[in-house]
Amino acid sequence: MNSGDTAFMLIASALVMFMTPGLAMFYGGLVRSKNVLATVMQSFISLGIVSIIWVIYGYSLAFGPDVHGLIGNLDLAFLNGVGLKPGPYAATIPGLLYCAFQLMFAIITPALITGAFAERMKFSAFVTFTILWTTIVYLPICHWVWGGGWLGKMGALDFAGGTVIHINSGVAALVAALMIGKRKGYGRDSFLPHNLPMTILGAGILWFGWFGFNAGSALSAGETATVAFFTTQVATGAAALAWILAEHMIHGKATTLGAASGAVAGLVAITPAAGFVAPMSAIVIGFVAGAVCYLAVLAKSGFGYDDALDVVGVHGIGGLWGALATGLFASKAINPAGANGLFLGNPHQFIVQATACGSAILYSLALTFIILKTIDITMGLRVAEEEEVQGLDLSQHSEVGYSL
Repeated sequence: MNSGDTAFMLIASALVMFMTPGLAMFYGGLVRSKNVLATVMQSFISLGIVSIIWVIYGYSLAFGPDVHGLIGNLDLAFLNGVGLKPGPYAATIPGLLYCAFQLMFAIITPALITGAFAERMKFSAFVTFTILWTTIVYLPICHWVWGGGWLGKMGALDFAGGTVIHINSGVAALVAALMIGKRKGYGRDSFLPHNLPMTILGAGILWFGWFGFNAGSALSAGETATVAFFTTQVATGAAALAWILAEHMIHGKATTLGAASGAVAGLVAITPAAGFVAPMSAIVIGFVAGAVCYLAVLAKSGFGYDDALDVVGVHGIGGLWGALATGLFASKAINPAGANGLFLGNPHQFIVQATACGSAILYSLALTFIILKTIDITMGLRVAEEEEVQGLDLSQHSEVGYSL
């Protein structure tokens, strides 16, 4: 046990927890004022729902003893045997602390999806979806990559969650947006963000918390954490700059929303690569992410689906680029525990990364569809039309965000 690593990981875990309220503010500012509380609530209550799942069976299915490379068993259910001594995944911190750190990842992943169906899903349907999706989709993919499953054994590199978190949630967001349908008045009415300062603050909290997300994934306060911390910063800055440059070239103006969205795109893209690449590679990854994710958001209208808060364009496309870029830029000189990428003479790593991406996409797509279809048949996904017009704050929670 190392007290310095333990202190570092306690702080990193708290930072990752703080990202979920940050996401709530980021999303909350982007919707109309009549839906701000309902949107914030979906992220905030995930802190409670997923925490209970994690203790009862979630941690065990994700990180328990492997079953055929697909899922953990239930030996660690109710955190049986997860205590204060170092565990199998981190040699210098308590096993319970590693469990807590991974819990914060599990919380934010379903919360990310909520931006796709903002302003139109029943709260009861959301709670049911979060329970089922976390159990059936997140936990298996987490095990595949980080818990001793088949993708980890194949050598897939995902430092802090490009495949497990961002591709996974981005694909689920696309399925949800298509299945729940467009918001009433989409393409005709104004859907401008009601509070951009709130969104910018949320983006700042995400950026701050992401240092725990990425640097903390080193699991110790050392060289790898330092690399992950620095690459996170420079990739994010490059992506914010690339997004507003693309905006200026296409629309003639750079926007604050663009800067915030670009920063999040950069955070997403560097996540799988953070501890495996050099700073200059991180800048390239971030810069490409800012431009590509902006173009993906623009393309949304051409495809005709209503991803309300651009989860697919930012998290899905950003996560996909980041995971593949890891297979291009990864360097054993940066992290001996990783591998060299294509640009350092190892094309096999890129193939492994592509396999991991494709597997996560197909699994998340199919299972998310089944979950949402089951909920729609049994209890209904969407609020009634009059409730949507009234706003979800009142119709789902009997309160309003503002009384001016």
